[in-house]
Amino acid sequence: MKCARCASDNQEELLTEMNIHFSGLKNLHKPSVLVFPKLQLCLDCGFSQATIPETELRVLRGETETNTAA
Repeated sequence: MKCARCASDNQEELLTEMNIHFSGLKNLHKPSVLVFPKLQLCLDCGFSQATIPETELRVLRGETETNTAA
């Protein structure tokens, strides 16, 4: 697959760890969501795209609760 920004073929798929926070004061009560997406990274221009797994998408949509440490 070519890079969407620079059309380079020099890309890597990486496993990542990401902590997603909802922005704005109205979302201060919402816990952050820890996700482990696959990241497609262009090694020439730095453009990246992440694919969030379905289980974490359900949490982000508010369909399931997160497990948070007390």
